[in-house]
Amino acid sequence: MLLEGLTALQIFDDNVAELKLSWIRGLEGSDRKFPTEAVRAAAASSDLVGHLNLIHPSRIQIFGEQEVDYHADLTAEQRHAQIANLISKTPPCVIVADGRTADPDLELFCQRSSTPLFTTPVSAAEVIDHLRTYLTKIGAPQVTMHGVFMDILGLGVLITGESGLGKSELGLELISRGHGLVADDAVDFARLGPDYIEGRCPVILRNLLEVRGLGLLDIRTIFGETAVRRKLKLRLIVQLVRRNDGEFERLPLDAQFVDVLGTQIRTVKIQVAAGRNLAVLVEAAVRNTILQLRGIDTLKEFIERQREQMITESEQPKSQGRLI
Repeated sequence: MLLEGLTALQIFDDNVAELKLSWIRGLEGSDRKFPTEAVRAAAASSDLVGHLNLIHPSRIQIFGEQEVDYHADLTAEQRHAQIANLISKTPPCVIVADGRTADPDLELFCQRSSTPLFTTPVSAAEVIDHLRTYLTKIGAPQVTMHGVFMDILGLGVLITGESGLGKSELGLELISRGHGLVADDAVDFARLGPDYIEGRCPVILRNLLEVRGLGLLDIRTIFGETAVRRKLKLRLIVQLVRRNDGEFERLPLDAQFVDVLGTQIRTVKIQVAAGRNLAVLVEAAVRNTILQLRGIDTLKEFIERQREQMITESEQPKSQGRLI
């Protein structure tokens, strides 16, 4: 979704089921847009939706039980002035939560100004938490990457490489071994947290895998519901390289990382050559990554063994030759 296209109507449609929303006033304001810069800040700030707040009136305004009771205790003049001040700042929409009835003055001002007014039986706290998560996803930094995104042993793995190296065929073999497909060819990634990159499949490519010679395969239909995933956290990138790749390092001493949306993601390189079982190698790479995430580093343990062996040998007295 384009940030510039996030309107009150879209907010309503995307959340009507979860929040049980009812649109009671301001239908003419369905095209009212959420401030673009505010949505872009969603990943770094939660100050986009909240209880009645005249300091930040451009937020989505929530009237909970306390706010409704507070307004009821005001004089008519005070209530009119406060609502007029709020509406003059053109909030994207106003939501009355906790199953409370909207104040007649609030309904009147919303109707006159074409400000969308929603009501919901859901608690104000739950509405705020849900909309903060929703806006964070909408405003999160995003990028589309080429490759096959798989669920391998519960780990989100992106298989990348040059065209013609057999990424899709490798994905098909991994699926036949019980792993799951998230996306093939194009993967949409969004940073939902400091170290959380979520990958999804574009709707047009959902459940599909293209294999040369076979065409498009509907993985869900062929292998069943458990063979596909809707989304997954990116934890590892497997780069397939040709055998003559001069940048390939056989035994990297340090962990390798790739920057994705400002987050460092572990990566491994696997050479493609005749006779190599790439599916087994990828599974092994994933298992090794899981161990590393648990603090177990096989290479470091081997280097430590070597160091201890060298120290032991250096401390042993040298044998003296016998004279005959």
